[in-house]
Amino acid sequence: MATATSAAVAEPEGRWTSASGSTSENARTREILVFEVEGQKYGIPTADVRELVRAVTITPLPGAPDVIEGVVNVRGRVLPVLDMRARFRLPARPLDPSDHFIVASAGPRGVILHVDGATHLALLDEASIQPSQSLGPSANYVAGVAKLEEGMVLIHDLATFLSDAEGASLDQALRVPDVR
Repeated sequence: MATATSAAVAEPEGRWTSASGSTSENARTREILVFEVEGQKYGIPTADVRELVRAVTITPLPGAPDVIEGVVNVRGRVLPVLDMRARFRLPARPLDPSDHFIVASAGPRGVILHVDGATHLALLDEASIQPSQSLGPSANYVAGVAKLEEGMVLIHDLATFLSDAEGASLDQALRVPDVR
């Protein structure tokens, strides 16, 4: 059984690190950031996480795929906000001041995950993570599942979060005409 053995420490500007300051203890463990959406626990590898910030107003992005809520400017970079609720077919709800944004990398693309809240960092034994194939065909965006002391967590691979068509549509929507 995997357990959360790494304490989360908030650094200035909302950055998170493990209490040990490292991203993993050895090659047989994986550190994930655990977050919640509608009471369900999810995780992403900390290697994909750039920072954690409080939610701010999202600017709509015309022409973006339905899974994109809009964009946010983070320190001069305009990043798309992934709508986790839409992706997982959960009911929409308005942005809440207690929500978190996880600034992350989805392959070469910078993205923001809009989540109800980030809860902690967990250090998982690789052997305790079941591959997503064991969950069936409905687990398209899940890389694996692991058991924590407080329950199951679905671990995501952000590289698979957007389909090729959604990625192309997002790229097109992000192109801003050069206005002079």
